[in-house]
Amino acid sequence: MTIADRPLRLGTRGSPLALAQATMTAQALCAAHGWAQGAIEIVIVQTSGDRIQDRALAEIGGKALWTKELDRVLLEGEIDFAVHSMKDVETIRPDAITIAAMLPRADVRDRLIGAESLSALPPGAVVGTSSPRRSAQVRRARPDLSITLFRGNVATRLGKLDAGEADATLLAAAGLDRLGQGDIGCAIPVDAMLPAPAQGAVGIETLTENRAMRDLLAAISHADTFDCVMAERAVLRGLNGTCHSPIAALAQIAGEAIRIEAEILSADGAECVRGEAGIARGDDAGAMALGRSLLDRASPALRALFEA
Repeated sequence: MTIADRPLRLGTRGSPLALAQATMTAQALCAAHGWAQGAIEIVIVQTSGDRIQDRALAEIGGKALWTKELDRVLLEGEIDFAVHSMKDVETIRPDAITIAAMLPRADVRDRLIGAESLSALPPGAVVGTSSPRRSAQVRRARPDLSITLFRGNVATRLGKLDAGEADATLLAAAGLDRLGQGDIGCAIPVDAMLPAPAQGAVGIETLTENRAMRDLLAAISHADTFDCVMAERAVLRGLNGTCHSPIAALAQIAGEAIRIEAEILSADGAECVRGEAGIARGDDAGAMALGRSLLDRASPALRALFEA
């Protein structure tokens, strides 16, 4: 049974990918607790990030544009829990809200659409993306390429590519897979393009004080995904990272511990500082120390991106 005499209300953005992830979450909860399909109601909440499509996220408020409206309805009791793409969740969250669970992580890689590889793009080709990380990594690999702003959901960005606004674009493999479009584009190995922190992970948040909801969500949380993603988010804290700064990080289970790689880049990709560490599960301090060590080895100009 649910925790109230009504369906549990799951808040989500309204994009096709967000709805697919909300459906995955609802199905996992119903399966774990033996609930009927109607036990969870999906509540669509439009976010500022969905409404504003003509500017880079860093210019208009950062990742909070994906979460602040969902946070509001959660705090006001209009929903019981919310689902997010974890890479879109800002590093510091309100104390009243808890990341209670994560679904098993999907493919962490990026996919290049429009060419078989970055090296296959012709000289001076245009790549569409709004991600500072992807922009910097592309420029590092191919300084001759140009970057143009691509924002919007997967269909919007693919439409811009088809319209000739760019020669290629980069999308998360996990999102394409969840939309049934896993056959599009070519996956880029992580040693060539380290992914964004938390890429491929779906997280579920609820109120910190809502112990009953937290207990229900714990039943569907994937421990390896949770520990790795939280380590990557701790690297972000160590860097004071925002959506303004090109950051990549990937944590993976290694026996009983976690191996984490991370890098920071200048906007043009000319400078890249990379490091790795082995830490225990739950060792946020160790992950934060990795982030700080990258800053310690960076030039003053690169460090300045993380001090603004």
